[in-house]
Amino acid sequence: MDEKTWHRRTQVPLMLASLLYLVAYSWRVIGDLTGPAHLVMTIIILATWALFIVDYLVRLSLAKNRSKWFRTHLGTLAIALIPVFRLVLLLQALTRVPGLRPSAGTRLRTQIMVYGAGAGILFIYIASLAVLEAERRSPDSNIHTFFEAVWWSCVTITTTGYGDYYPVTAEGRLVSVGLMFGGIALSGIITATLASWVLERVARNHDDAEPATRGQMRQLMAKVEALAAPDSGEGDERRE
Repeated sequence: MDEKTWHRRTQVPLMLASLLYLVAYSWRVIGDLTGPAHLVMTIIILATWALFIVDYLVRLSLAKNRSKWFRTHLGTLAIALIPVFRLVLLLQALTRVPGLRPSAGTRLRTQIMVYGAGAGILFIYIASLAVLEAERRSPDSNIHTFFEAVWWSCVTITTTGYGDYYPVTAEGRLVSVGLMFGGIALSGIITATLASWVLERVARNHDDAEPATRGQMRQLMAKVEALAAPDSGEGDERRE
């Protein structure tokens, strides 16, 4: 079995495992479970997380060029570390507009915008759960409810930082660091995508000044050769 076959066969099971991970983690934190219920949810979380780690290692071992596969599948590594990110792939339907055939650049920008927004929402949700679980039992904490945790996540990921809520535990501050860096990365990607779209709109009616790409030159040469081929054949017939 090759890497592509393995990936195709495990897509649906891993999507369900990602959803189960999210439900179990949400239930454990928001429900503030204790005792056997907490243990059951923790086992489900660890079991589903292990599935993603195993999937990543298997795909890496099946890849023909492992170093290249690792470099080109950093998103897969992110999903293995944070399994709920796989749910972002469910937004693929939103990147396709029926009846339209967008260019490759437009299609890529649409995917970046949709997936970026989905990843940002999931990132905020998971960070809120993580910081609430870390902070709620600390005597010095000021984050005690899920609403307060979501508010803290929103102002942190946008680097606003009002300071009305903040983590005091080591685990909470570690979540804060990850959320800040993740927010900067997501905002940078989305901003660059919007800038690219604006530049394309501005240059749409001024394409005479744009340099031709190699692909366009190859297409032009192919058309020239196709037009020249019949002429050369007629010339040979006349000489005969």
